[in-house]
Amino acid sequence: MNINLAGKNAFVGGSSKGIGKAVAESLAELGARVTLISRSEDKLKAALESLPTPNNQQHDYRVIDFSNSDNVQSNINELVNDRPIHILINNTGGPASGLIHQADIQAFVQAFHNHVLCNQILTKAVLEGMKAANYGRIINVISTSVKEPIPGLGVSNTTRGAVANWAKTMAGELAPFGITVNNLLPGFTMTGRLDEIIAIKAKKANTSIKEMTETMKSYVPMQRFGSPKEIADVVAFLASPAASYITGTNITVDGGRTKSW
Repeated sequence: MNINLAGKNAFVGGSSKGIGKAVAESLAELGARVTLISRSEDKLKAALESLPTPNNQQHDYRVIDFSNSDNVQSNINELVNDRPIHILINNTGGPASGLIHQADIQAFVQAFHNHVLCNQILTKAVLEGMKAANYGRIINVISTSVKEPIPGLGVSNTTRGAVANWAKTMAGELAPFGITVNNLLPGFTMTGRLDEIIAIKAKKANTSIKEMTETMKSYVPMQRFGSPKEIADVVAFLASPAASYITGTNITVDGGRTKSW
């Protein structure tokens, strides 16, 4: 099985921590040259030092604020002028939790901008290089809410669904060029985001964080949360030559929690 990414350049969103950082590490392990992306330069520098270099790759990073489309556009333009991007990982922190009927309109606008519009900006910028190489992997790290909306995450549920349908449409259009587009749907994964959700749920239920943690684990047939590495390795496979005939899919990695197919 060919999972070698030597000679491939990857752009990984939200890669200073959590799932994004784990994805960057997995891609680097397979030989890709990785550009880390985040708003926090200090965290990016620390993450950069942890990246494997089996092929003596020269990894780098860029400080990008996804709330500023001009900032996103200028950075990706500079990057593709330097080298083609073969692997684009769209991974952006989710919107704040809350009931959808109480959500402010601006929350929807900002979430749509950060997740859908920025995905579009990045994809359009990297397509020329992918087409020239007859190799492209666009992978969106979103959520199981695409299949089953998660209570209390109204804006996120809405936006993740938009990304999923954007990706499905894009997959059909780009397939003739050897470019695949897939969505990775993580379940409960041990990240800061999950810690925040547990804390909010515990407060609303008037229970302890420990008790809420155990309650949420009980929803998962495997009786545990996933690790970022477990999510990242699936992303890395989708980015590899071995996944050349997989496109337009929603792949769930959640320990069996999602009840729908």
